[in-house]
Amino acid sequence: LPPELIRKGRFDEVFFVDLPDLAERRQIFEIHLRKRELDTLCFSLNELAQASEGFSGSEIEQAVVAALYAAHAQQAGLADVHLLAAIEQTRPLSVLMAERIDSLRRWAEDRTIPVH
Repeated sequence: LPPELIRKGRFDEVFFVDLPDLAERRQIFEIHLRKRELDTLCFSLNELAQASEGFSGSEIEQAVVAALYAAHAQQAGLADVHLLAAIEQTRPLSVLMAERIDSLRRWAEDRTIPVH
């Protein structure tokens, strides 16, 4: 953003929100499974959270959606195997744009307030 848009007075502070950590990814899976009226106790949320290292919240949501389509195509209920396959088939932006994300993190280190 141009400096005049982020100067003091326009915004009191500039925050940096990094990619979700393990616990946050677990919560994101819970949210999107519950949103689809699925029992989260039927899923290995810790395994899903570990497998989705580097995923954003929206990438996790899209993995859930893709897994639902795959399960439906197989005429099966959604299971960990569908979710893990969807995760495996997804290349998160943290991988595709690793250099840009690292650059943004370095920029944010001493210029922003971290949210985590």
